[in-house]
Amino acid sequence: MRRAGRHGRQAPEGSPMETGVGQELGTPEPPGVEGIPAPRPPRTRPRLVFHTQLAHGSPTGCIEGFTNVKELYAKIAEVFSISPTEILFCTLNTHKVDMQKLLGGQIGLEDFIFAHVRGETKEVEVTKTEDALGLTITDNGAGYAFIKRIKEGSIINRIQTVCVGDSIEAINDHTIVGCRHYEVARMLRELPRAQPFTLRLVQPKKAFDMIGQRTRSSKSPGDGRAASGKETLRLRVQGPAMLEERPSPFEEEAARRVDDLLESYMGIRDSELASTMVEAAKESPSVAQLAHSLDSVLGEFAFPQEFVAEVWAAVCHPKEGQE
Repeated sequence: MRRAGRHGRQAPEGSPMETGVGQELGTPEPPGVEGIPAPRPPRTRPRLVFHTQLAHGSPTGCIEGFTNVKELYAKIAEVFSISPTEILFCTLNTHKVDMQKLLGGQIGLEDFIFAHVRGETKEVEVTKTEDALGLTITDNGAGYAFIKRIKEGSIINRIQTVCVGDSIEAINDHTIVGCRHYEVARMLRELPRAQPFTLRLVQPKKAFDMIGQRTRSSKSPGDGRAASGKETLRLRVQGPAMLEERPSPFEEEAARRVDDLLESYMGIRDSELASTMVEAAKESPSVAQLAHSLDSVLGEFAFPQEFVAEVWAAVCHPKEGQE
């Protein structure tokens, strides 16, 4: 498998993406006949196969042939005979609702995927006594926005039934399924103060007696392992998946800082969006150029100018951008 640069390479069109063994190096070609070179044997394309389980417990399945998040969910659903709309989000290498291990824009070639599916539905009434509810929203890239963080001491933190990992299905009976996380965050910010509203939430299905399914065994070779390869499969909301080199420590730290800024300014977290903004900032010689670049590809976010300036400083002048 040819090693990709930072910008990656597209998986061969029309072929499944699988992880496995390609053609062995140094395999001799068959001799030609009467001086005519024999045709080269067809190159065996690399396979990208990932192991997966339902987070609340299931046998281990294998998936391949997906190029984006929606196709990934469809493949997982096919393995376990469920609807793709049952999947709320996925975590990597843990069955727990661990927001630090969310499947975002990149999957290591040895990562084990756990799918968290719909559990119980609940409704809570909230009165907005402050401007901020204390929620950080993210989404799964396939139509579901969910709670990634709850700020201590906040309005939502005082409502014990609201938990990290809960998917927000409706606000005041207005369904928000299909909305992006920034749209949901905007709706919540714009709710009037002192007026009660209702959230309809769906919590991930919880494990009971099937914990043993997740222990490491020969049947689940990737369970619990951190990725050790240097390449990742980068999934995009639009466009095909790409094989890329793992981000450098600088890029990872810059993306973390930008993700923190997204939470501070917009109440969302999105590792793929943060990585995209880091790439744009690295190629922008000035704040004005970065603002133009972001507006051309991410105009729907309507980033404020002061936010763009902080992103540029965090990536291009990290010491000045740090507190």
